[in-house]
Amino acid sequence: MTRIDRRALFASGAAAALLAATGASALPRRGGRLRAALSPYLFDQAVTATLFDNLTEIAADGTLRGELAIDWSSDADARVWRFGLRDGVTFHDGTAFDASAVSGLIWNIEVLDPLTLQITLDAPNPSLPYLLAQPGFEVRGATGTGMYEVQKLDEGRHFIGTRVRNHWKQNAGWFDSVEFVQFSADKVRGEALRDGLVDVADVVVLDDYADPRDFQTLPNAHVATHIASRSVTVPVTVGKSWPLDNLRMAERWWMT
Repeated sequence: MTRIDRRALFASGAAAALLAATGASALPRRGGRLRAALSPYLFDQAVTATLFDNLTEIAADGTLRGELAIDWSSDADARVWRFGLRDGVTFHDGTAFDASAVSGLIWNIEVLDPLTLQITLDAPNPSLPYLLAQPGFEVRGATGTGMYEVQKLDEGRHFIGTRVRNHWKQNAGWFDSVEFVQFSADKVRGEALRDGLVDVADVVVLDDYADPRDFQTLPNAHVATHIASRSVTVPVTVGKSWPLDNLRMAERWWMT
């Protein structure tokens, strides 16, 4: 399963056969709260990735996909790009998403119609769709269009998000709510995990709280950047840095 997107897998008929072959008995189920203890930088990045969407995204299997954009094309030298946008998306405050909402990005953007925009670059860039998936290129209004909206936000310290009902992403977002708490000290984050106060922690140094019987280290025990309780299942393909681990925990992880 190292190269399979679990969201796609469990939406297909292949799931039952795979589970039978591996002896697994649990399917993803919605509900509960994902709790994470994060360092200051990762706290801010995780909150942003939870509240906001990009035009494109790097999926858990490493492939480029549309998020708020559904298609894109460029001229021959990759300098002028045209993006078709997803219909029926709303911001958390009820405002409809359309091409005018993307004007906050840094390039020359022309709205061709409510669901089509054109980006003109100063120089050719064939990697623009990948660039738009990166942190810093989120589409922001007064609120976001992400799968979770703010229930509580203490800037830089504590965040609780609740799942948006009828969000356009139906095969993701397994948790009813997510909670991120910021701790500067690596050891404190580890102790919060060990004591069962959180399900996930980002770490710098593995300590005695990383008991392999209870926790899973990601991406592996030698170069761990996260430790997760074994009550939470995560994608097998996880990298040390974005994009293979871009902190979309609320969408990609599910309770077993």
